[in-house]
Amino acid sequence: MLDIAHLNFSYPDRPVLRDISFSAVAGEILAILGPNGAGKTTLLKSLNRILPPKSGTVRVANKLVSAMGVRQIARHMAYVAQTPEGGRVTVFDTVLMGRIPHLGFRPGSEDLEKTDAVMTRLGLSKMALKTLDCLSGGERQKVSIARALVQDTPILLLDEPTAALDLKNQTDILGLIRHIARDHDMAVVMTMHDLNAALQYADQYLCLKDGSVLGTGSIETISPDLIQKVYGVAVDMIFHNGQPMVVPRSGTARTETAA
Repeated sequence: MLDIAHLNFSYPDRPVLRDISFSAVAGEILAILGPNGAGKTTLLKSLNRILPPKSGTVRVANKLVSAMGVRQIARHMAYVAQTPEGGRVTVFDTVLMGRIPHLGFRPGSEDLEKTDAVMTRLGLSKMALKTLDCLSGGERQKVSIARALVQDTPILLLDEPTAALDLKNQTDILGLIRHIARDHDMAVVMTMHDLNAALQYADQYLCLKDGSVLGTGSIETISPDLIQKVYGVAVDMIFHNGQPMVVPRSGTARTETAA
């Protein structure tokens, strides 16, 4: 569904992404992992041309994204930024904005029905007339995801969807995203910092360091050796109730100089 081949991106003063290739498929979550500054957010924004790549290709259903206009891209990929929006806009109007790529001169009955249906499914109906600045961080993140869902795309891009959320909201949001991927048959690509959360909720993994791919594949790809190469920290992988978990070894953090 989403195929990336030999993607490169540079800011005027430095290269950021180097020869990135991977694929994401419907019904699965692909987690982009790596330390701060690895290029995770830049990669996500390169997929929908918020940041146009220097070279390489991004294809959706075998169509080149570089040949699409902004509205056409928005019909194929929905993007949720790391920081949920605030302001005096109501929840309903914010979610309805997700229909913009499909609108004519004004919202039609189908747009209103889709907005209402998604809000009901995500438990947002009771706060439809509240403004965003009255919501908690978790609630605003749900509103952002709802807006992306009514955009009605096959691909969902999420930048750190659980950043700054407490444990319950993290669990709720990641459970919701997994549910969305499987029930809506969407390809979900999201950046993540929490390795253990990624191991629990994602299906595929892309590990970045300094703008290059060090590993990609299913959960079998994630090993203590790979984690040490990516993050510079020695870890053990243990299992709890059949779920793999990453545990740093005490006092073994390595700096790049020491490595």
